[in-house]
Amino acid sequence: MQSKAVLRMARISPQKARLVADMIRGKYASEAEEMLRFTQKKAAKLFLGLVESAVANAEYKSSKEDEYVNIDELVVKRVFVDQGPTLRRFRPRARGSANRILKRTSHLTIILETLEQ
Repeated sequence: MQSKAVLRMARISPQKARLVADMIRGKYASEAEEMLRFTQKKAAKLFLGLVESAVANAEYKSSKEDEYVNIDELVVKRVFVDQGPTLRRFRPRARGSANRILKRTSHLTIILETLEQ
């Protein structure tokens, strides 16, 4: 059974978020949570919330469909980071010109799946 969690418009650049996404791909959900708790990156906190949400979604889905799901067997099947809209800001520079500052956003998605016996 699959469960999914999505975080849209996260205020982090996709390049920085992908570093953490690569770290948890293919791990058990409990192992991924443990890694994310002790990783000192902004994206780790965002992905920790996503993993917890996907586990809660799996519990809810299993209770709704009356089938048993062992939470310890959930694996991070897919995790990906897509680029969201970019916020454009301007900084004044000399002689009346301006530099553009790009504040990037990301869409984070995580899919958990149980191991097939």
